[in-house]
Amino acid sequence: MDFRLANKQDIKQLIKMRWDFTLEDYPKMAEGVAYHSFETECEEFLESSLDSGRWFIWVAEEREEIISHIYIELIHKVPRPGRVTDPFAYMTNVYTKPEYRGKSVGSRLISTVNSWAEENQFEFIIVWPSETSIEFYGRNGYSPCTEPMERHF
Repeated sequence: MDFRLANKQDIKQLIKMRWDFTLEDYPKMAEGVAYHSFETECEEFLESSLDSGRWFIWVAEEREEIISHIYIELIHKVPRPGRVTDPFAYMTNVYTKPEYRGKSVGSRLISTVNSWAEENQFEFIIVWPSETSIEFYGRNGYSPCTEPMERHF
């Protein structure tokens, strides 16, 4: 099994996995949505993201099939005198195909991401877990935080 950054040749697989992820966790969200229209929108996003230098998509691959992925968006802070302004990372779209769950694939992938973030001196990684993924993140070194605030529109 290989753990690596995604490239443009992976886009079709990543689109399908995003579709499957949505159908699995939020089936009503995809009702009435044509795969082709989603595919077009997602492909544009992924191409732009991979070119941006802000998004990093980590994948676990087995025999040229992507079986798990983690999306990381790099957030640069505004410099402040007297403070190191290392970037932080926003983790999202963490998904492992159902047939590979419970086999440590996700934990090995997140460990790879954590090592990469540490090597690149990110200040921290933030993730908004679903109810069902809190245990997974806890097992992999993540802890709840109470600092962020939000406003919905």
